[in-house]
Amino acid sequence: MPLVESLDDHSKSERVYRDLRRRIRELVLLPGSQLRKNEIAIEYGVSRAPVNEAIARLADEGLVDVFPQSGSFVAPIRPEDIRESLLIRTGLEVEVVRRAAQLADRELLGQLDKNLEAQAAAVAANDMVRLDNLDEAFHATILLAVNSPGAQRLLDRTRAILDRPRFHALPEEGRPKATFAEHQRIADAIRTRDSELAGAAMRVHLAMVAQAIERDIAQIEVAAKTKSDA
Repeated sequence: MPLVESLDDHSKSERVYRDLRRRIRELVLLPGSQLRKNEIAIEYGVSRAPVNEAIARLADEGLVDVFPQSGSFVAPIRPEDIRESLLIRTGLEVEVVRRAAQLADRELLGQLDKNLEAQAAAVAANDMVRLDNLDEAFHATILLAVNSPGAQRLLDRTRAILDRPRFHALPEEGRPKATFAEHQRIADAIRTRDSELAGAAMRVHLAMVAQAIERDIAQIEVAAKTKSDA
């Protein structure tokens, strides 16, 4: 019985964690928003224990700030954290895609093609939430092909930090179509099994992502300066 209860608590915590993470990532929960544990427990129909565990995981990813005696708050979008995460993500994902190209098989290529078909539909429908989810799935599919749990953990953390500014920058004029085209080039490079070409395609894609995020950071910094000068 204790084991069953433990597994049940874990599944509840996972559900709360994933939904809160999605809401933070999609800016439904804005930076600075307080996460009231009692209200969250009622909303999800769980006890405080799964909520505590979910918030602890989000804090470990840098998405939530926990202040003893004050409460838990959605973390601000910190430019220094974003730039560090961009550096780490670029180094990891370029090497990951190089290895994926060497290991590419029919199953991987089929998964990427299916994802790209869905991306094309999301771009045509101007469905940014759907496109963002497919973007994440595209990169996850490549990562799974190399079977590296350590890289998975590192990339999960860096993507968590980047998700909010990336999601905010995605609707920028021309960016959705460009994102899709860059993903196509990555998949085409993997198809050739040319690791250097795949690495170069990923590096260009992430450089474009970084440029869009940097423009978003500049807006955040201007807004912060204006607020401090007021």
